[in-house]
Amino acid sequence: MPDFGIMRGFNEKLFGDKLVAGQLPTQLGLIGSQQVFDSIVATGGTITFAGGMTIHTFTSSGTFTVTAAPAMATVEALVVAGGGGGGVVAGGGGGAGGLLYDAAKSVAVNAYTITVGSGGVKCTSGSGGNTNGNNSVFDTLTAVGGGKGGIGGATTSSGGSGGGGGGPSTGGAGTSGQGNAGGAGTASYNSGGGGGGAGAVGQNAGIGIAAKGGNGGVGLAYSISGSSTYYAGGGGGSSGNSNFQGTGGLGGGARGEGYAMTPIALDASANTGGGGGGSYLYNASNGGNGGSGIVIISYPT
Repeated sequence: MPDFGIMRGFNEKLFGDKLVAGQLPTQLGLIGSQQVFDSIVATGGTITFAGGMTIHTFTSSGTFTVTAAPAMATVEALVVAGGGGGGVVAGGGGGAGGLLYDAAKSVAVNAYTITVGSGGVKCTSGSGGNTNGNNSVFDTLTAVGGGKGGIGGATTSSGGSGGGGGGPSTGGAGTSGQGNAGGAGTASYNSGGGGGGAGAVGQNAGIGIAAKGGNGGVGLAYSISGSSTYYAGGGGGSSGNSNFQGTGGLGGGARGEGYAMTPIALDASANTGGGGGGSYLYNASNGGNGGSGIVIISYPT
């Protein structure tokens, strides 16, 4: 028979206050054991370390598996959905994906399915075909995909943030607590509105001969990744005048198309939830795709 008194003394010296009085640590495989954890142990995503924090970054869907955690454990969590695709025909910019941030999200020993939403696609024809972004999910946090940019004269979509209106329609609505509305397009099919961003509404398009496409709404900055980064910026609206295209909002939002000088709208940046740029022309290939989303989870190392 082993001398459990000697073994207990050895383990108390090795594990200190993590050992429950009168019991042995589980990692030694001894019967009747129980361990107390003072930090979270987890797997999933790309794991990095910064500022005393362990950071799990999901740029595609996966599983966040908590294998050990103290009682009432919490993590910092950022969930960003995919941004909407840009419109055509004085098209509006795509709305940013919805953004949710929780500084103290409760977790327990469990396997959590992580969904990272893809960005909405650009138009497939001069009459539409673009789509909203897709939702991102971590447990109870569901960020709503961004609204697609408006097509000239057509209704614009709502979403996490709303898509910008295609001339002359209004912008789509944002989801409360996740994003903002898109800006309106101008009459006579001159220019499209900017897509809404997590931090601000999309700008309305300008009026008159040099009608400017609306700028995409700015996103929001967080340091959960270890450095301050903007997420969920709206896409810029298009303009029928060269060099008057709307700019994308900080947070991956893409520039719109300005007719003649800059004939192609841009795609939003990947894993930002940014909205795609709006196209002025009928050519479907000129619109911009929305950016994919991201999920980041952080806790003390």
